[in-house]
Amino acid sequence: MYGLIGRMTARAGQREALTAILTERIALGMPGCLSYIVAHDPAEADAIWVTECWISEDAHRDALTIPAVKAVLQRGLPLIATFEDARVTAPVGGLGIG
Repeated sequence: MYGLIGRMTARAGQREALTAILTERIALGMPGCLSYIVAHDPAEADAIWVTECWISEDAHRDALTIPAVKAVLQRGLPLIATFEDARVTAPVGGLGIG
């Protein structure tokens, strides 16, 4: 499996709008995605964490080429103030991923 954990900061006052866009991505269907979690950072008003688990790195890369996913990401970009480097993980199991 292939995992990613990333943190971003929304532009001031835009966390809810950015969260809505990021969670919209879930409804698009992302083949190979086992888990996609968007979470607010309770310590920082504009910070968001995204945790993803995929069947493979290729599945993640392929999902980013889906036109609907690309469109959602483009809409979210103007709402992001900072985007930290995502950390790659190697999930080995857990609730909901097998």
